[in-house]
Amino acid sequence: MSIFFSYIFLGLSLAAPIGPINAAQIDKGIKSGFWNAWLVGLGATVADMVYMLLVYFGLVQFIEIPFMKTLLWSFGCFVLIYTGIESMASAGKFSVKNTRSAESHLKSFTSGFFMSLSNPLTILFWIGIYGSILAKTAASYEKKELVLYSSAIFIGVLIWDITMAAIASSFRRFLRNGSLAVISVLSGLSLIGFGLYFGYQACTELFF
Repeated sequence: MSIFFSYIFLGLSLAAPIGPINAAQIDKGIKSGFWNAWLVGLGATVADMVYMLLVYFGLVQFIEIPFMKTLLWSFGCFVLIYTGIESMASAGKFSVKNTRSAESHLKSFTSGFFMSLSNPLTILFWIGIYGSILAKTAASYEKKELVLYSSAIFIGVLIWDITMAAIASSFRRFLRNGSLAVISVLSGLSLIGFGLYFGYQACTELFF
């Protein structure tokens, strides 16, 4: 049982570093409340599960093709910059009173899903970290334990997702409209920054 909890802690540790998903969750939590922020993280977790299955079934070679890498970097660049610009453009349109209905649940889920799915860093994570965990666990345990410990990683990710959503949505209670706009702009700039980095990586894959 201690091993199971150690894998949950691993999932928490892997989800904690600040990146595009956490930035988007903060933005959605402040603007639209807990459920929208949680669904952004849930969408990202579902995308993580897709890559986890690809690693599990040994399909990572397809993802490592240079053309696919360039395509993913480019798509990620577009998704993040678009989301960042949308966040900044809507910064002045939200108020503390009307943010709850700002965005549909489906849009929040799909934005998190595509943001994570198009993130090559997610791919590198699952290939590098989960791939090594998979190899080590497969050598020491049976298949049912492998599934159990893989599930523990996702439990940790989901716990972090819920925590981030709760923290972000609770911020709005202490914010005025001006503060809300500033945070929306900062979140947008953060997402655009990640998007530009992805664009740079796409150019590197193409031209170098």
